[in-house]
Amino acid sequence: MTYTLIVTEKPSAAKRIASALSQGEVEKRGGKGTSYYVINRDGKELVIAPAVGHLFVLDEKNSGARWEYPVFTVEWKPTYTRKGSEWAKKYFDSMKKVAEGASEFISACDYDIEGSVIAFNILKHIAGVEDGKRMKFSTLTTPDLLNAYDRMTEHLDFPQIEAGLTRHQLDWYFGVNMSRALTLSLEKAGGFRTLSTGRVQGPTLALLLEREEEIAAFRPQPYWEVELKGDVKEGDITAYHEEGKFWKKDSAEKVMEVCKGRNGKISRIEKKKQQYYPPTPFDLTTLQRESYALFGFSPKITLEIAQSLYEQAVISYPRTSSQKLPPAIGYKSILKKLGSSIEYSDLCERLLKKEKLWPNQGNKDDPAHPAIFPTGNRSKEMNGYQKKLYDLIVKRFLATFSDPSIRESVKATIAVENEKFSANGVTTIEQGWMEFYAPYTRIKEILLPKMEEGEIVNVKKLSMLEKETQPPSRYSQASILKTMEDLGLGTKATRANILDTLYERGYIKDKAIAVTELGSAVVKSLEKHCPEIISVDLTRRFEEDMEKVMTGEKKRADIIKSAEDELSKILAKFKTEEAQVGEEIKNAVAEYEKVKNNVGACPKCKKGSMMVIHSQKTGKRFVGCNNYPDCRNSKPLPQKGSLSVVSQKCQCGLNLVEVKSKGRRPWKMCIEHGFDYSKKDFKKASDKDSS
Repeated sequence: MTYTLIVTEKPSAAKRIASALSQGEVEKRGGKGTSYYVINRDGKELVIAPAVGHLFVLDEKNSGARWEYPVFTVEWKPTYTRKGSEWAKKYFDSMKKVAEGASEFISACDYDIEGSVIAFNILKHIAGVEDGKRMKFSTLTTPDLLNAYDRMTEHLDFPQIEAGLTRHQLDWYFGVNMSRALTLSLEKAGGFRTLSTGRVQGPTLALLLEREEEIAAFRPQPYWEVELKGDVKEGDITAYHEEGKFWKKDSAEKVMEVCKGRNGKISRIEKKKQQYYPPTPFDLTTLQRESYALFGFSPKITLEIAQSLYEQAVISYPRTSSQKLPPAIGYKSILKKLGSSIEYSDLCERLLKKEKLWPNQGNKDDPAHPAIFPTGNRSKEMNGYQKKLYDLIVKRFLATFSDPSIRESVKATIAVENEKFSANGVTTIEQGWMEFYAPYTRIKEILLPKMEEGEIVNVKKLSMLEKETQPPSRYSQASILKTMEDLGLGTKATRANILDTLYERGYIKDKAIAVTELGSAVVKSLEKHCPEIISVDLTRRFEEDMEKVMTGEKKRADIIKSAEDELSKILAKFKTEEAQVGEEIKNAVAEYEKVKNNVGACPKCKKGSMMVIHSQKTGKRFVGCNNYPDCRNSKPLPQKGSLSVVSQKCQCGLNLVEVKSKGRRPWKMCIEHGFDYSKKDFKKASDKDSS
């Protein structure tokens, strides 16, 4: 008996789709750590089998050969053939097994470029077919999945597939060729470290370095402000001279001289009421920025949490650039479901009483998915991080349907002789949407005492404040994300990973992003020898080309040929200057390696030696004094996950070591005492990841 195979992107999605579509029992089959589901619907047998993301990756056809560049001979290979991804083989084998007996194929992977490519490669390289039907959905709720099945298209979404295949090939061409060129240039100069850059990575790092150089070049300029502190009948008041910044000290001194020992008078009071409209629904970038500002979650962590909430069917698909909520999602139905939870019941009840429900929508749109919204489903599986992000998404959703808030600004002008000072206040008269978005509004109230025109101000203190202009602030992960979006660098789904890669490569560090000496050396060398690689314009042009592939205005083969021609010219020039590039980067690499593994001064050694991370040939890792064997001070380290020394120090004076391991959030340990610094957990940290 033949059956229909439904391919999903994740195991959790396969389970939900099976449950939603089944008209009887759901039979779970499989083994060796993988499962698939067999159900019946309308007299047909359906098999729902999951991948775990990409089961195929692009690689060089003759990948066993010695590194060289340029190389443009690529093919899709099973992901499990890549070192470190062997775990994917069990999913590959499971998919191969269920594909053999299928007579019909349906893609139920995420409806975006990546999901479309995942399904296409599985059908082409495992099932041996190049087309199938397509389910499209934005939530994993039962009604949406049933609707997606009933209205599935007869063919795969080839515009997204073509755009995705183009993107993967372009990213491979630029990333692999330029990374090889950098690494081999360093090798030629006698150094060794795997260096990387890419089509989006290079321009992003160049933007960060540009800000770094602006900060370094900044020269503070002194200025002065004149501050008045006094009181009226109803309370104290602080005002500043209307000139604002005095760039000449003697000008501020003249004001001080005129006003010295004199009281003031309220010469004018201006009041202005203003409406503040509700926030727009979350697209992914806005959610990542808000989450970073409120909770300190990195963009990558935010996306991971949002993805997990989507897989629990409590929010819609998060990888969206839309700020619009179409009526088709069912506003009232969602509010009624949310209202069944005590924490949202009052707010939902008030919204449901409105004559008209219409969200305040933004300008950004996404043809594949609406803005992020809560489905109204409840989950008992959420951890603390998920609960925080879920509450933020719910409150944002509710706020979009609420009324504008009304704020009143007050400006009191105080005359002291002929000099004028201003005191400014602002208060909220009607909360409107702010009440629904609480506690996430972050809007300050500045209260002024009640006063009247003509009222005397008793001046208690007059001060001349000396200040200086401040340099541009460093980018945070949230602000560089917005800049990348504005410049067309990367996609909503890839930008967070680009930042993560820059951190992992040692090119940037810290929350207020600083470019390391290594990152600076890479950018400056590229800028000198092949500036096209860090060009925003080149990257944007290829992004626009990929959009045109999706709309059918351009062909994938033409874009790929253009990239080959462009890269060939760039790399031909690079090869002639390879040795020079290596010499320019070598010292920065050596300095980075020294700093990267240095935890701080050895507390037991009197010779100024340092505690350094060591890795033995057996793979065992520990921290030890570099004055060995004279000093045998050493400390254990977790044996799983990646390690990096961070600038933050423990009270003992040593730098903390950040540990990143699969299945848990990054954490920081003090190597001297062996505890999780963030929790002050004195259980030996080295025991946590040893199992």
